[in-house]
Amino acid sequence: MEPNLGKDKVKSSSTPVSRCLVCLDKNSCRVVRSRTKLMNNLISRGKPHEAHSIFNNLVEEGHRPTLITYTTLVAALTRQRRFKSIPLLLSEVEENGMKPDSILFNAMINAFSESGNVNDAMKIFRKMEESGCKPTTSTFNTLIKGYGIAGKPEESLKLLELMLQDGNAKPNDRTYNILVRAWCNKKRLDQAWNVVDKMVASGIQPDAVTFNTLARAYAENGETSKAERLMLEMQHNKVNPNERTCGIVVNGYCKEGNMTDALRFVYRMKDLGVNPNLVIFNSLIKGFLNITDTDGVDEVLTLMEEFGIKPDVITFSTIMNAWSSAGLMEKCQEIFDDMIKADIEPDIHSFGILAKGYVRAGDPAKAESLLSFMGKSGVHPNVVIFTTIMSGWCTAGKMEHAWGIFEKMCEMGITPNTKTFETLIWGYGEARQPWKAEDLLHIMEEKGIVPEMRTIELVAEAWRAIGLMDEAMRLLNESKEDPEVILNKAPEQSLETISRKQSLNTSYPNALQIPGVVVSDNGSSAANIRGQMISKRFEFSSESMQNVTRTMCVTRTSALRVQPLVICRRQFQSQVGICRQFENTCRVVYIC
Repeated sequence: MEPNLGKDKVKSSSTPVSRCLVCLDKNSCRVVRSRTKLMNNLISRGKPHEAHSIFNNLVEEGHRPTLITYTTLVAALTRQRRFKSIPLLLSEVEENGMKPDSILFNAMINAFSESGNVNDAMKIFRKMEESGCKPTTSTFNTLIKGYGIAGKPEESLKLLELMLQDGNAKPNDRTYNILVRAWCNKKRLDQAWNVVDKMVASGIQPDAVTFNTLARAYAENGETSKAERLMLEMQHNKVNPNERTCGIVVNGYCKEGNMTDALRFVYRMKDLGVNPNLVIFNSLIKGFLNITDTDGVDEVLTLMEEFGIKPDVITFSTIMNAWSSAGLMEKCQEIFDDMIKADIEPDIHSFGILAKGYVRAGDPAKAESLLSFMGKSGVHPNVVIFTTIMSGWCTAGKMEHAWGIFEKMCEMGITPNTKTFETLIWGYGEARQPWKAEDLLHIMEEKGIVPEMRTIELVAEAWRAIGLMDEAMRLLNESKEDPEVILNKAPEQSLETISRKQSLNTSYPNALQIPGVVVSDNGSSAANIRGQMISKRFEFSSESMQNVTRTMCVTRTSALRVQPLVICRRQFQSQVGICRQFENTCRVVYIC
């Protein structure tokens, strides 16, 4: 468990008297050097809180941090998003008899730029100038990036002009690439190209980063064909397209549903001297699944085999999600089990697919059992997993189980979000316990979460559902909304409808979804997707293959080809003998 370091408090190194003789002589202390190195290692391993703790312990032991140590601390605070503590470090450094250098100033400017807080970044910039420390090209690049993140590329251009007037800090290729990205993020491709023109005029040639940024902007704008045509411009400028360039184009076509051009481009990659990687193949698999084209998936798998590329957790998750969306959790679980047998470690998203699938199938107990499995696998559950499980128990009407999951989540130090509370509020509303639903509003405030209007409406609806209109009016009168308007809203705003969205749409932002799956009001899914997935002849044990034969069914065909087959979940549930029929008429193939 991470130590409690205080919200925005950094212990002052000037408070304790230095007890280290080496530090007192203002020499380089071996302990300080080793601890600073340890801090850097912890930050690189994603443990900035521990790095912060190392710094505090160093000070308490009577050592004097160096400028490098303070710069490392800034990096730790940046990762923790504790920006308020950063400006205080300048006076602390000076109190310890040191003068901040450009590296420390740049780290501070970068902290605020990364958060889009360019006003505070500019304050540090001015202090840098006042201290006599000259801004470097890196300083300007960081500020330009900050204005880009803040959505103000026009201000970034002003900084470019300032750089051109400055004799010390001249723009480099990174400067122009940051500007190109800033305009592309605003979908202003015309301005992005103007920056490219400035870049060339200054004697700097656009590189792969420049063209990849432009290509991504075209692809995200649904103009992947223009992104592909950029290849000619790249070659004209003697810039070779790389894997990232090709990945952008393939992914763009896949998102557009243009799988013909996506696959055509993959074959074209050979002429470009670039081999397709796993990311590209996963994009193709997902793209073909999106349009329910199993022949296309089969062709991609054949290509993967030819290139000697094996599937990863994303490939497996895509297939798992297809079974889950079809309501076939037995198959989904078997795919997961075989992924484990293939020595591929599951991630948070693959567990999320299982949890969501079991909740959809009305089996929250199995969803909850995943928590212990996650612990054994070294995967830490997040707020989305917990909220999904809670929604399952709420739908089952077992609020004591839902509340138990909530308590377990809090005990693990995972902060609930608005969706978590709305799930529980709906559950208590369905359980006809609106007073408990209202108590959750106070718990939200205690945890620093301001209830949104829709959250308050959920509680009011819970009161109204049991006939206590006065309580509903009281709650709404305490809000800024007109209670009469809210209580006379259209039916689709009712508690029942919100609950459906709550229980069925607890989804994972990064989990692979299969479009075309329409979830019906009763919680079942009308899956307009293929009810079978794919298998290939990657190295796999005979025992695993025997297990596989009980999983995925496809129409009888050649050993490598997969023909279309649509399974509707409703049909599956209504026809008892369907699985046996599949086993008699189909053969099984699998990705391993």
